[in-house]
Amino acid sequence: MPYNTSARQIAGNTAENTACEYLQTQGLTLVDRNFTCRLGEIDLIMMDKNILVFVEVRSRTRADGYDPIESITYHKQQRLLRTSSLFLQKKGWLDVYPCRFDVIGITYIQGQPEIRWVKHAISG
Repeated sequence: MPYNTSARQIAGNTAENTACEYLQTQGLTLVDRNFTCRLGEIDLIMMDKNILVFVEVRSRTRADGYDPIESITYHKQQRLLRTSSLFLQKKGWLDVYPCRFDVIGITYIQGQPEIRWVKHAISG
């Protein structure tokens, strides 16, 4: 990790690693990670058979009492849709793959991840 990495960034990277490994055990293949542009960032981009899946990863600790899935606001959803569109344009994949937007919510209970995967969580 870089010297200036915050605890929040480390936690985010850990959650993304956990989510990526989980999705790979479910048969998905990693295409890209942390795609960033002026419009926003997409945590994971995976392939599920012939479907391109854009994945938002959210994590929380049990102590804070919030559901990580519910933390995705309408504004964040719109940013994800615009960012994914730019990703598809840059790759030349606009009409190549059907797409899906999933969310992985990870709640840490006594340091152990409890993973909740919501397919088709965001409509585009």
